[in-house]
Amino acid sequence: MKLLVTGATGQLGSKVVEALLKKVPASQLAVSVRNPEKAAALKAQGVEVRHGDFDRPETLNSAFAGIDRLLIISADGDTETRIRQHTDAVTAAKRANVGFIAYTSATNARESSLFLAEVHRVTEEAIIATGIPYAFLRNNWYLENEVGSIQGALAGQPWLTSAGSGKAGWALRQEYAEAAAAVLAGDGRENAVYELGGPLRTQEELAAAVSAVIGRDIPVHQVDDTEYASIMAGAGVPDFVVPILVGIQKGIREGALEVASGDLEQLLGRPVTPLEQALAALVKELPSA
Repeated sequence: MKLLVTGATGQLGSKVVEALLKKVPASQLAVSVRNPEKAAALKAQGVEVRHGDFDRPETLNSAFAGIDRLLIISADGDTETRIRQHTDAVTAAKRANVGFIAYTSATNARESSLFLAEVHRVTEEAIIATGIPYAFLRNNWYLENEVGSIQGALAGQPWLTSAGSGKAGWALRQEYAEAAAAVLAGDGRENAVYELGGPLRTQEELAAAVSAVIGRDIPVHQVDDTEYASIMAGAGVPDFVVPILVGIQKGIREGALEVASGDLEQLLGRPVTPLEQALAALVKELPSA
């Protein structure tokens, strides 16, 4: 059985490959990357490195050839670009007669009002249309996404949010990666949808956990979307990024990530890392810590 991971040199993909190498021999694992030179370390471990560029669909034909189980890690970029890239990858997987597709999606992707969900909804539909057995890994929210707020707290700034009492299921990127590896390397995962995330918490609860870790009370400033956007712009956030951040806060406030599930623990075979323990590990890695 031959497994392949796309985007294997990225932040999530590299961790998925690391987890897979603990489960299967390197000879059973291939990676598809835009720049094979960046995967030299994987090649040295015996992983087959293939050139696959989502912006050059013709490269995906050979990249996916002979693959039994494929993990498509969602790409970065604007909505239109990502939809094109993902659908091209799914089409290539169909042409290559791939036997199984796992895809890193988003919470409640088919029904979500979160603006980020459109890409995942369209991609899920494209995968289903192929008739290929699939698993959708609907990742909730990476704890690493909050590094900017954590660094601000370490510098004495308040915790700024417009998410109100909305909740998210934060978990470490490492845990989402281990879950993806479990699905790709396992059997009996056909046509499954996994809602992956940690216990649901509000921004206030997250800030309180950060306070406990750094040993200093962090005031939480709840603002409206307009003020949030103004503060972000004033802090030097690029103009095109500000509406993205506002949209995320709005989505959380409206409950877009408030999906309770034990799927992540099931795939990990253990409890999700406790929030304060996970935060302590993140803080330890920060340059300012």
